[in-house]
Amino acid sequence: MHGRMLIDDFAGNDYLGLASDPRLVQATAEGARRYGAGACASQLVSGYLEVHQELEARLAALVGRPRALLFSSGYLANLGVLQVLCDRSTAVFQDRLNHASLLDGARLAGARTRRFHHGDLDDLAHLLARCPSDTPRLVVSDGVFSMDGDVADIAGLSEVCRRHDAWLMVDDAHGLGVLGEHGDGCAGRRHGCDQVPVLVGTLGKALGTGGAFVAGSELLIEHLIQFARPYIYTTAEPPGVSAATLGALDILEQEPERRARLKAHIARFRAQAKAIGLPLLPSSTPIQPVLLGDSTRVQRWAARLRAQGVLVGAIRAPTVPRGQARLRITLSAVHREEQIDRLLDALASLKAREERP
Repeated sequence: MHGRMLIDDFAGNDYLGLASDPRLVQATAEGARRYGAGACASQLVSGYLEVHQELEARLAALVGRPRALLFSSGYLANLGVLQVLCDRSTAVFQDRLNHASLLDGARLAGARTRRFHHGDLDDLAHLLARCPSDTPRLVVSDGVFSMDGDVADIAGLSEVCRRHDAWLMVDDAHGLGVLGEHGDGCAGRRHGCDQVPVLVGTLGKALGTGGAFVAGSELLIEHLIQFARPYIYTTAEPPGVSAATLGALDILEQEPERRARLKAHIARFRAQAKAIGLPLLPSSTPIQPVLLGDSTRVQRWAARLRAQGVLVGAIRAPTVPRGQARLRITLSAVHREEQIDRLLDALASLKAREERP
């Protein structure tokens, strides 16, 4: 809890700084006034409103897919997709660093899950080659890995899937709004349904609101509507949230300078962090982990940063492997240069303090 303390937040996922934008706050209020505070029913009963339909069309256009389907959260979207596409006869191949919701979804569907080494296309191809030819195969990957900040090789994954007759599902929660020429993410318009048949995106990170969506073919979306239990048996997203997301999409389109400013912040942080000698992971995204290794050390650094008015994530096992604890620093387009400099000064001070004899 921040309470009333003035703090520089480098822990959240508000990459474009839209969560507190007055235009989105106003859009939320106007959506609630027009449609009510809540949808009050599932989408298959009476909860599917005009604002939901408009948002789905806008999201499909953003990522270059025929259709999109709203879910209440990214976790539910992943569970819904995997529950529909998989059963006990399905072989699912997951990157070892995939988000927990992807692992849980395959497990709950009863699928046989194999995990390939992180980003290792040769290992994936080897596992696929050993799979019986009559077994349905689904390859699943994060687009941007949430604890490391690196980006999946979408073209490479797609090619491996093509060679081994497998479908590809990408969860681009941390790429949407940030990556791609139009903010369409790492698996958007450049990689259509033929390369990435199943694309998941979330709206509570770069777009600053809430909820999630699945984008794909007409057949995929109709199948999800009929059979995805997390979609069927959940009250639809509050209309004010959908109205705010429409506003966020307008800003994404009209203000490309936000993404340019974020890119400049990333370059500034990495250059100065390397000069200090901080152990960075190779990330070109707003997620900038500082690998400290020991969980106690990470907690100590995070607490001392907090005491100086700087909030960062202290990430430890089991979220990351043992021995790989890290500070998860996230940058936003609305951070000021002096805030980033203050963070770097604090990190340099902590490093120097530990290096004193």
